[in-house]
Amino acid sequence: MLDKIDIKEIDLIIYDFDGVMTNNQVLVGEDGKESVFCNRSDGLAISKIKEMELSQIIISTETNKVVEKRAAKLKIPVIQSADNKKELVTEYCQEQGLDLKRVIYVGNDINDLEAMKLVGYPI
Repeated sequence: MLDKIDIKEIDLIIYDFDGVMTNNQVLVGEDGKESVFCNRSDGLAISKIKEMELSQIIISTETNKVVEKRAAKLKIPVIQSADNKKELVTEYCQEQGLDLKRVIYVGNDINDLEAMKLVGYPI
């Protein structure tokens, strides 16, 4: 188990959305519209990480305006409709010239597992 992560060894933090940026619950109204609860502390932490000039991105299986709006508020990129996160993370890092060993992936569900196995710092 890692006690500390040297920030100089990290090039990218990838976040899942549901269950990572939310409390993993959804409120569905009679009209079918979904709402989720996000933690404002995440926003503060993301802004502090930006000050360290560390890239961040949200990758979500969902296609949902909630994800898009939250990413816009946090001012970090988002990729939605990620059916195969392992493949997407591999391609994204190759396109960006990033070493997977220098990536943190914060996930919470089975659909994150294979992508988490790719990176140097799965959380």
